[in-house]
Amino acid sequence: MADRVAIVTGAARGIGAAVAQRLASDGFAVALLDLDEQAVRDGAEKIVAGGGRAFAAKLDVSDEEQVNAVVAQVAEQLGAPTVLINNAGILRDNLLFKMTSSDWDAVMNVHLRGAFLMSKAVQAYQTKEGWGRIVNLSSTSALGNRGQANYSAAKAGLQGFTKTLAIELGKFGVTVNAIAPGFIATEMTAATAERMGISFEDLKKGAAQAIPVARVGTPEDIAHTASFLVSEGAGFVSGQVIYVAGGPKD
Repeated sequence: MADRVAIVTGAARGIGAAVAQRLASDGFAVALLDLDEQAVRDGAEKIVAGGGRAFAAKLDVSDEEQVNAVVAQVAEQLGAPTVLINNAGILRDNLLFKMTSSDWDAVMNVHLRGAFLMSKAVQAYQTKEGWGRIVNLSSTSALGNRGQANYSAAKAGLQGFTKTLAIELGKFGVTVNAIAPGFIATEMTAATAERMGISFEDLKKGAAQAIPVARVGTPEDIAHTASFLVSEGAGFVSGQVIYVAGGPKD
């Protein structure tokens, strides 16, 4: 994978940061993109210090002009990006009667519009190269979750988006899959605990009791799965949604 270039959105922390570091260890040159510019610069410096190649930039994935400019910059700095991890995401949780239209729009813009804009920009390089991998981050919330009408709808939408792109891009040597994590211990889930008024440890303990493998997930669990999906060995896996949740999901 020494000549392959991967883009990871939402790479400042949590799942995105773990995936970026894993792909770098797999030999990819990695572009780390996020609104938190300092965090992705730190992540890129870590990769470079370990002997890899990396690029970092601030990006709002919902801004089409920014997306096109930054993807072109990645191509100039690292080479044609042929791997894309659409991980950028936000939460604006609330029950339906309390949810504002801005809460709805913000989540849709980052998750769905962002994945659309990034995929459209990157596929131009993938189809030209005749090889590519797109991995979209969905969630078990796609199956429905109280207080997450916006997030659940966006994550379910990403699954349909994934299957459609797999059909359209397969003939160009591009596979498209989705990972649907269950409970993953990240800053985002820690913030959820804070909003609920309980400790993060108590939230994780309660979640683990409902998971067959009796533990919550880590960002590295998702990074391992992403590593497989972007590998040469996964070339016959496309249009799939893989639930990484410590047990079966309907």
